Amino acid sequence: MIKVIRLAAAGVFASTAAIAGSVAYVAPVVTEMVQEESGSMGGSGLWLIPLLAIALIFLVTSSDDTNNY
Repeated sequence: MIKVIRLAAAGVFASTAAIAGSVAYVAPVVTEMVQEESGSMGGSGLWLIPLLAIALIFLVTSSDDTNNY
């Protein structure tokens, strides 16, 4: 019984040393934020929003609301 307790204690001490991490402090590296200049709407796809608005307006105004039943 004592042998099992000693083995368990040795396992606990070994695992805490493994989990503790490194001894040397490593300072975190601060990344620098770089903002890109916004150019025209060429490749961003924002030109689709006005195009969809025009298409929806066209569909609403050209729909036939009369029912011939």
